[in-house]
Amino acid sequence: SERGGDVSLLLYDVTTLYFEAENEDTLRKVGFSKERRVDPQIVVGLLVDRSGFPLEIACFEGDKPETRTIIPVIKAFQERNQVADMVVVADAGMLSATNLQALNEAGLRFIVGSRMAKAPLDLAGHFHWHGTAFTDGQIIDTITTPARTPDPDRLRRRAEPVWDPTEHPQAWRAVWQFSRKRAVRDRHTLTLQQDRALDIIEGRRTAKKARFVKTSGQHSSLDQRSLDRATALVGLKGYVTNIPATTMSAGEVIGSYHDLWHVEQSFRMSKTDLAARPIFHRTRDAIEAHLTIVFTALAIARDLQDRTGWSIRRIIQTLRPLQHVTISIGDQQLQAEPAIPEATAEMLRELGH
Repeated sequence: SERGGDVSLLLYDVTTLYFEAENEDTLRKVGFSKERRVDPQIVVGLLVDRSGFPLEIACFEGDKPETRTIIPVIKAFQERNQVADMVVVADAGMLSATNLQALNEAGLRFIVGSRMAKAPLDLAGHFHWHGTAFTDGQIIDTITTPARTPDPDRLRRRAEPVWDPTEHPQAWRAVWQFSRKRAVRDRHTLTLQQDRALDIIEGRRTAKKARFVKTSGQHSSLDQRSLDRATALVGLKGYVTNIPATTMSAGEVIGSYHDLWHVEQSFRMSKTDLAARPIFHRTRDAIEAHLTIVFTALAIARDLQDRTGWSIRRIIQTLRPLQHVTISIGDQQLQAEPAIPEATAEMLRELGH
């Protein structure tokens, strides 16, 4: 895939695969689980191209932080394929100063999701001059720095600074976009979180931790300041990159990041359609062999989808009932051919059958 000056675009994300096992070992460990599982697991990193075709897969210890998986996978792919010029896209979970610097020093370009905590600093100039007003689809192309307080010089200028690697060696380019549709979703989520916080404060619900609940000793109250801060940021989504605007426009940066759904779709398919989990293997060799088979099946599935335009689930459900049957009656054999619908026949022709 190519974009913005003949640049290869690679997408990276991670998932966890759990095991039906009681005890941990050196690889299978209890770690962070979005499903809140407490089973031993491994962390799997997957690198795909823009279409979602798998390029590299790797497994890590179940308690390994996501941020420490991206560099080994990228370097392994780079060395194996002698690829020098790439743009690596990843979500905010991979965003760490160390990772970004390592990618930059390796001569790689990156686009990663920004954490919302950076918005007040990155957009301090906009808030200073325009308040919290945004128009649907509005894009603000600016810079992000490690600083924890707004730069006074930036607040004096109405125009946003244009990121340049030479002029801003301690900063990266930040692209923020406002979406009215996203704002509606964000406000709905905040309302639910506020209601949950009030239920906890008023004793209608128990919870160890909840957003917007401020605790002082035995007393709990609504963290109105945090709620107001979150409300001011609804509808915003940020992206951090080391690609100058002269090479890739802000719109292209956002579009490249949104291609991440291909990675997420690949993970969903590998876990469900290809039955990647649960895993019952115990040794690293057996686990890696299992992942290799899943990886190969995923590559074949992606190729079938690209050539036919059908989802892999639809292909499987359509072809599974089609069976050639040989019936033996005494010394005589009868061949029963399946009736193939025209749409299925067209799909098979696309595959060269």
